[in-house]
Amino acid sequence: MSSRIHPTAIIHPSAMLEEVEVGAYAYIGPRVWIGKGTVIREHAYIQGWTRIGENNQIYPFVVIGTPPQVAHFKGEESWVEIGSRNIIREFVTIHRAYGKGEKTQVGDECYFMAYSHVAHNCKVGNGVIMANCASLGGHVEVGDYAVIGGLVGVHQFCRIGKFVMIGACSKVVMDVCPYIRADGHPLKTYGLNTIGMKRRGISPETIKVLKEVYRIIFRSSLSLKESLEEVEKRWKGQEEVEEIIEFIKGSKRGIHR
Repeated sequence: MSSRIHPTAIIHPSAMLEEVEVGAYAYIGPRVWIGKGTVIREHAYIQGWTRIGENNQIYPFVVIGTPPQVAHFKGEESWVEIGSRNIIREFVTIHRAYGKGEKTQVGDECYFMAYSHVAHNCKVGNGVIMANCASLGGHVEVGDYAVIGGLVGVHQFCRIGKFVMIGACSKVVMDVCPYIRADGHPLKTYGLNTIGMKRRGISPETIKVLKEVYRIIFRSSLSLKESLEEVEKRWKGQEEVEEIIEFIKGSKRGIHR
């Protein structure tokens, strides 16, 4: 099966498309690779250097692979890499990385709603949802199955852990610990994202442990160092708890607590 390309679409001769559908007036530039089953709708704009996997849905007026919004960017070779089975809705922007050989990365099965933005050097995991107008600054990391509400702004270099849920219109300026629900301007934590965890098959026993971990770290009178020591002593070796401990220990901006 060959690609189906509308006659008004502009495809650079060096672009590599494998059984792809391209709508009217779309533009695909040089040094672009797109896997089979991906649908690129009308007026989408994809510039190199960009690699896109299989079975993605890319809607009208999406812009992927344009240079990073960095004043001292010199046009060096940098990349956008997008996985498979993502839905990228109208007017979404995903920029190339800053720095030679660097990448902006998106995993599989993410849903980017209209006008959401992924800046240079971001790393977005699998199953992430970004609602309308949510924006990631440069070098932001987002863990698997995180949900970022509409109009949320995430400061550059922040990390958002897996299964985090951030309410609409929030301001994120520090790291957000895995499994947490957070909301507000400034951001505050409001317990665990239990619904998200249940939907992904995390056991009730694990959720019960994580609730106790949350209480110790976020709601007790212990210092952060003391709370981590207590959690590590009680649940050392449990995967989800170890993830939280390592996430907090690895934070450079501090965590929303």
